[in-house]
Amino acid sequence: MNEVEDPWPGDSGPTVFLSYSREDRKRALPVIKRLEQAGFNVWWDGLLEGGERFSRTTEAALEGAKAVVVLWTKTSIVSHWVHDEATRGRDRKCLVPVSLDGSEPPLGFRQFQVIDCSRSAGKPMEQIVRAVAALHGRPAEPAAASARRQAPSRRAFVLGGAAVVAAGGGLAAWRSGLLGGSAGAPNSVAVLPFANMSGDPAQAYFSDGLAAEVRSELARNAELQVAAQASSNKFRERQEDARGIARALHVTYLLDGNVRRSGNVVRVAAELIDGLSGFSKWSQTFERPMTDIFAVQSEIAEAVSAALSAQVTKPAGPGGDEAGRRLGRTASVAAYDLYLRGKDAFELSADEASDRAALGFFDQAIAADRNYGSAHAARSRSLAVIANQYAQGAQRRSLYEQAVTAAEKSVALAPALADAHSALGFALFSGRLDVKAARGPYDRSNALGSGDADVLSRYALYCARTGRLDDARRAISKASQLDPLSPRTFRSVGAVEYAARNYVASIPPVERALSLNPRMSGAWAAIGASRLMMGETDKAREAFGKEKSSLFGLPGIAIIARRSGDQAAAEAALARMIAEHGDNSLYQQAQIYAQWGDSDGALAALGKARAAEDSGLIFIRNDPLLDPLRQRPDFSGLLKDLGFE
Repeated sequence: MNEVEDPWPGDSGPTVFLSYSREDRKRALPVIKRLEQAGFNVWWDGLLEGGERFSRTTEAALEGAKAVVVLWTKTSIVSHWVHDEATRGRDRKCLVPVSLDGSEPPLGFRQFQVIDCSRSAGKPMEQIVRAVAALHGRPAEPAAASARRQAPSRRAFVLGGAAVVAAGGGLAAWRSGLLGGSAGAPNSVAVLPFANMSGDPAQAYFSDGLAAEVRSELARNAELQVAAQASSNKFRERQEDARGIARALHVTYLLDGNVRRSGNVVRVAAELIDGLSGFSKWSQTFERPMTDIFAVQSEIAEAVSAALSAQVTKPAGPGGDEAGRRLGRTASVAAYDLYLRGKDAFELSADEASDRAALGFFDQAIAADRNYGSAHAARSRSLAVIANQYAQGAQRRSLYEQAVTAAEKSVALAPALADAHSALGFALFSGRLDVKAARGPYDRSNALGSGDADVLSRYALYCARTGRLDDARRAISKASQLDPLSPRTFRSVGAVEYAARNYVASIPPVERALSLNPRMSGAWAAIGASRLMMGETDKAREAFGKEKSSLFGLPGIAIIARRSGDQAAAEAALARMIAEHGDNSLYQQAQIYAQWGDSDGALAALGKARAAEDSGLIFIRNDPLLDPLRQRPDFSGLLKDLGFE
């Protein structure tokens, strides 16, 4: 077979790597043919010679490629190999995603604009060629290749099936890498942290808190898509221009501002910026007494909504009126200030001291206004965190009961506040281990909080752990759209897929979470667990070894050591975990014993965990590490007792 002249002098070897499922071979061939006609040297597994080592050859081609074209279909989205190859293309920032049959890419790859070959009547092949050319830094096609377009390809193909028809998209997402920036919806906006202009760094909590409250006001408007706080706060220092920030957050508009607080007077300057042009669309300055700060929040939110042409009614003021109370607001400036201080300490998440400081501020806010629904919800979350991370035995149970009471109070005071219902669901599920009682509050939080990424993430995890996987995926997908730079959201995406036992798909989003926060607790253990279940023992051992939390890392180390025949190392890991965590590790002890083949020991540990109300039991329904126990009647009885069955 004659080969065409190489139109790209200096390219040695394949520069395009094609990833697809073997079952999709016929549909992949036209893509390969068109890329070769455009002059690109394409590697695909049809080039492998008999007896050639697959892994070595594939890896070399993948690492040397300037573009990794991934063909997503219903078949390939569950392929271990395609996931691994797509992950490498994503990490090397040279991924070109294509959907042959309209299938949505798996979680962890949805931030890229995809060429959908199932819907458009355009020229999908040309869009693929342009995307690949952009990654090579060249025109879409050299003149010589264009003239030869009808010439024979490098190889003869047996082409079957109908012609592929596709929709396309821009090249920016591929060129900039993960989250590199398709434009957001016309009604999408991110609220950046407001700058503290008071001259006192200790007042930063107030400017941050004011921005967060404006964000919450906007998120209540179902007509708007509002980026979540964690992602927006990534741009506190404003090191990128408005267009770059908007691309990274996948929004069309940015709300920026600054706050100057002097005595009893507060001055707020707010500006709505067009993320496509970088020009201001609206700006206004508010200078009011502190007693009017709530009105300022509402005015800013109303003005932004109007500027985005949203059809909204005027929100109820946050004073003493009934509508404001139902949304968790307060009329007390003192209570509001203390609440913002508490949120600042809570978001710090530094240690037990900061978490208890946050609880103290929320208690003071409630003392200033006992009907402050948002403060009661925040108090519930603080109590649950302290119970989960720092307490044991009777103290932990007492703290969780206080968390339930605080959340119930918040729901009673603010029935329209999504965060109140979310806090109640969390306290009932993780604290009381009452699976059935938690469902109502969680479902209500989802109905009220469709614009709140944190509410959606908590709801998604509850659904995943109770077997409602479709609901979980819908919620976490929306959360990831609202919070595209949040490591917690990406970790939750991975947790949903792990609960679904889609281990391949669970790893990329957790890796993304670690790239955003390398010190994130539990992330390496999550990767290790997936690798373990996939049979990749060496990679699992490496991941568990990198885990920051010994409570999550040591179980994997103990399990792998036992499988490898190192009984002494296995016993040492278990002993260390018990010494460091005591009864807080009862659930993890059960995981270890189950994987060691000691079913009686595992069930005994689970019985103790139930008596201690160990919150680890929320994972029991679909934890693959406990699979050796599932045929035991006493295990089924425990599931029923907890309300999972």
